[in-house]
Amino acid sequence: MILWREERETWEAEHLALYAMSSPDSQGREYAEEEHPYRTSFQRDRDRILHTTAFRRLEYKTQVFVVYEGDYYRTRLTHTLEVAQIGRTIARALRANEDLVEAISLAHDLGHTPFGHAGERTLHELMAGHGGFDHNQQSLRIVEVLEQRYPHFPGLNLTWEVREGILKHESEYDQGHANRYEPELRATLEGQIVSAADELAYNAHDLDDGLRAGILNPLAVAELPLWQEVLGPVGLAADRSLSDMARHGAIRTLIGLEVTALLEETERRLQTVNARSVGDIRSLPENIVGFPAEMEEHNRALKDFLYQNLYRHYRVMRMAAKASRFIQELLTAYVAQPIQLPTEIQARIPEEGLYRVVCDYIAGMTDRYALDEYRKLFEPYERV
Repeated sequence: MILWREERETWEAEHLALYAMSSPDSQGREYAEEEHPYRTSFQRDRDRILHTTAFRRLEYKTQVFVVYEGDYYRTRLTHTLEVAQIGRTIARALRANEDLVEAISLAHDLGHTPFGHAGERTLHELMAGHGGFDHNQQSLRIVEVLEQRYPHFPGLNLTWEVREGILKHESEYDQGHANRYEPELRATLEGQIVSAADELAYNAHDLDDGLRAGILNPLAVAELPLWQEVLGPVGLAADRSLSDMARHGAIRTLIGLEVTALLEETERRLQTVNARSVGDIRSLPENIVGFPAEMEEHNRALKDFLYQNLYRHYRVMRMAAKASRFIQELLTAYVAQPIQLPTEIQARIPEEGLYRVVCDYIAGMTDRYALDEYRKLFEPYERV
């Protein structure tokens, strides 16, 4: 028997928490569309995001290690899928809307540049005086403008809640600027879940990749209070080197500890404020989704450790420096001679401006494509 959309919406009303975002209560789409017969509005958004060009490109956009360093490190795509998985787990446990969490998760990194955070920093610096660059804003620009898949409207015409979740996505390093999406209010519970899942995922998985790459010393990692909590359940001594199997178990245990602490603290906060509606969550002065104080301290120590020992490691810094040079020289070349841009990209310049069009073009590149473009522009014997 087919499960029709109306039945799913009834299920949401009966089973989701009062403070969760039900799909029938969405503020809707910018351009009116008929509802789908058997998919809710947020399920439909999820599917639209999944089929975009920008989503497929995440496969060859990197987190920390540039693509040519190896095929087994995290990419933006694997990270995005991991965030979606963790986010769905948290949403299910809190009786939040899993479909909305998944849609925001799948879209939250669409606007990232090639070469990870180094690429984003460089592009932001180069765009000073031309509107700057922010990957949350770029993700929203992709789903509202740049993805052209429908004849009657620009972008994907996603629901208001998914677009707001993209723009209000935040972490220690990324603070959302909500503009026309009610900046005085917090994100929905679902949007907050995605932000927490994102930070949880990249801390754990950057640690995993750093250990796998041999950049992080297991003995140094073992000094972290959080890692010492992990070692007991995994059955490892603090002074033992990690095999691949042991590392997998340790990272799995770490994520489990983090998710459990997040759920327990968030539930405690929800009971304290006695949230009874989506509006109750959004009107709070701080996010309701978060960790208890002790886990916050452990995570702070982990972040500091990763910053000093992974993100500032000479191998990673060399990759970042090369990436910065690639992007700087690409933008300089395109701005100096826009005729070198593909014809369809040139056509957008009169309406959107040279720098913004060039910025969009570079931000949309994968690591591989950016390297190919660099060779075509600057290596004399490379075919163009």
